[in-house]
Amino acid sequence: MKNIVVLISGSGSNLQALIDACADGRLPNARIAAVLSNKADAYGLERARQAGIETVHLSAAEFSCRDSYDRAMAERMDAFDPDLVILAGFMRILSDDFVRHYRGRMLNIHPSLLPKYPGLHTHQRAIDAGDQEHGTSVHFVTEELDGGPVILQAKVPIFADDSAEEVMARVQQQEHRIYPLVTRWFIEGRLSMLDEHAILDGEILPPTGYATDE
Repeated sequence: MKNIVVLISGSGSNLQALIDACADGRLPNARIAAVLSNKADAYGLERARQAGIETVHLSAAEFSCRDSYDRAMAERMDAFDPDLVILAGFMRILSDDFVRHYRGRMLNIHPSLLPKYPGLHTHQRAIDAGDQEHGTSVHFVTEELDGGPVILQAKVPIFADDSAEEVMARVQQQEHRIYPLVTRWFIEGRLSMLDEHAILDGEILPPTGYATDE
């Protein structure tokens, strides 16, 4: 049984998608061992409690700097012996030492078609740029913000007069579909990272990740 630790800061909708995938058999031989949040009021913690998953709240206000916070966070996480760390709306920039500690076993989902629009406010930025499509990317985490090798992307259309909220809802539907899928690939041993490349079934993935109908 593989242990997954999920980091959140907010409502935890992607966490819920992973909880559901574990419950209905789409993530066999895996369990979410713990959910950690930097926000005490993150609703994702309640989602975890309802699913019987252990929760950890660690406030950054208790630490003098990002490095000391990240060291404490890694210590708490390592108590759960994680095979995989999943960022699901964890709204903190991670220190390089933390990223290196979990190198090759930490995933993130970002609401854009990377390398477009790293950082925040991606939906509005896509609308403002006049893009006709937007989407989401699952990638390995490296020291470069939102810059790790992409594993899988999903695209959605942007229609005339769309609001950022409407685009976000469309993107989140796709996030809930592809994040459990990529997690399954990792748990099954099909997915790895080597020399800044994502490797699936022994093949190096292209910069935009794998195109699939799974």
